Amino acid sequence: MSNYLRNASNILRFPGLGGKVMRRRAIVLTGAMVSCLATVSVARATDYHAMAPIEQYMMASPADEIALARTAAPSSISADAEVLVLGPRGYTTAVKGKNGFVCLVERAWDAEFGNPVFWSPIVRGPDCLNPAAVRSVLPHFLERTRWVLAGLSIPEMIKRTKAELAAKTYVLPEPGAMSFMMSKVQLLSNEGMHWHPHLMFFVANTSNADFGANLPGSPVFHPFPSAPDPVATFLVPVGMWSDGTPAPAM
Repeated sequence: MSNYLRNASNILRFPGLGGKVMRRRAIVLTGAMVSCLATVSVARATDYHAMAPIEQYMMASPADEIALARTAAPSSISADAEVLVLGPRGYTTAVKGKNGFVCLVERAWDAEFGNPVFWSPIVRGPDCLNPAAVRSVLPHFLERTRWVLAGLSIPEMIKRTKAELAAKTYVLPEPGAMSFMMSKVQLLSNEGMHWHPHLMFFVANTSNADFGANLPGSPVFHPFPSAPDPVATFLVPVGMWSDGTPAPAM
């Protein structure tokens, strides 16, 4: 799932960009979305070394989480998508969909196991997956969430992931698996910052060279390795937010 979260702890230092650090931008919260994120503190940057109390990962209400999840993609997609919300035992369906897409608000534990953002309760990543990703990528994130809520440590989750790979039960992304992360109010780092609206493409057993990722001038990024997961998530920034307003230039 979203390796975007996996780049967010330092607001993106990409290889191949001459060490350039993307300029930090203040997040702008407007209208009803302020209430969606009212319980999230962004007062200071912290590396979280263990899971915070589960209440800190929850949103104020299912309605707030549904509204935030739908900001992941243009309304032409998200309005008819299934929407999941986080509960004490994992994600459940809050709204039935019609178009095969699924929108949800990711938490930081979708990051790489070694990423400092992994346990951050601040992260809120609206994501909307296409049908291929729903079938082949979403199950891993839902499983990861169940592991986290069951109290598993990072070493235990790594062990389970390796066991699935060894048993050949690990489901690889289908061709065409991708998702939208175009929310203007995403919170994707310990500092509560956002990046650019972008699309994500999930590909197994590939290399950055095959996609021209992380090269000077290339719009394709692969910020962090995902081992032991064999899936690369390539990010492609786009020029507008999900509400149709222009996004800042890179």
